Amino acid sequence: MAKIGLRGLKHSYLKNPESDIDWALKDIDLEWTDGGAYALLGPSGCGKTTLLNIISGLLKPSRGQVWFGDEDVTNTPPDRRNIAQVFQFPVVYDTMTVHDNLAFPLRNRGFSKIEAEHKVIEIARMLDLEDMLPRRASGLTADSKQKISLGRGLIRADVNAILFDEPLTVIDPHLKWLLRSKLKELHQKVGSTMIYVTHDQTEALTFADQVVVMHDGTVVQVGTPVELFETPRHTFVGHFIGSPGMNVLPCTIENGAARFNGHAVETRGFAQPKAGAQRLELGVRPEFVRFAEDGIPVKIVKVSDTGRHRIVETRFDDVPIRLLVPEGEPLATDNAHVRFDPAHTQVYADGWMVDGAAS
Repeated sequence: MAKIGLRGLKHSYLKNPESDIDWALKDIDLEWTDGGAYALLGPSGCGKTTLLNIISGLLKPSRGQVWFGDEDVTNTPPDRRNIAQVFQFPVVYDTMTVHDNLAFPLRNRGFSKIEAEHKVIEIARMLDLEDMLPRRASGLTADSKQKISLGRGLIRADVNAILFDEPLTVIDPHLKWLLRSKLKELHQKVGSTMIYVTHDQTEALTFADQVVVMHDGTVVQVGTPVELFETPRHTFVGHFIGSPGMNVLPCTIENGAARFNGHAVETRGFAQPKAGAQRLELGVRPEFVRFAEDGIPVKIVKVSDTGRHRIVETRFDDVPIRLLVPEGEPLATDNAHVRFDPAHTQVYADGWMVDGAAS
């Protein structure tokens, strides 16, 4: 296992990148501690898999360095980085049995037959593959084949890191929660450094201790699930994480206070934005908006019942404001007003949280 460091990383698939849009990755600097569980989270095309392939050595960055502990491995080929990687689609040997597929990485590393057998049984038990061990992989479902791929990635405890590239894509939805739980259980047991790529916020937030949120080739925030939810550093994080996402409302600053369409809004430790900001906005999650006797006047336009609460969409001057109302709590009718929780209301300038807003 090893600490992983990414320093000044940039990558372009073009030979001579000229403009900002030519770069798939832009100025990445990250440090991951030995034994941590991390997720790379973001939409398709944001650079997650490119970054993972640079860590594994399948791709050499255009600029910057990759470090494993105290060793610069930027130019080290994948087979010498001592990593395990599980891809989006199953990679198995169809002519082998499930048992031999799982044992293959251990045999290649010179493990004794007894050691290999012990690990195969342990991993098969964790992934519910014990009954399939004698069967050939060729006749198995995509779900089962991907469980074999996961097992092959997890079976060695001596790797520097285990990398997962959207490994649950082909898994039936009812099995995904179970496998996520098993991955978390195994991480806590063996303590390997694990990096998990996904576009699914539920997968990222339930698996990882630290989540790296990526957007358009950049890292917009690194934090715990609680930090990403309660203090998103960028409006993209607020939009992407949470269902529904954060309310982002246009605002102005007058006499040191934030105002939304003429209404003063108390915010969290507000500070003056830097000169030259082109766009000022308020961010507040639906969980921290409530109906009140006074405040911002709104019109209720839609109510969606999710069982435990209702998602209520309101509007003020054609600007949507969503809030969550617990099941059983009455809804406002005519002359409705909403208020924001000041402790969870931030100011953003050009998408980024104003520094003083989180103090």
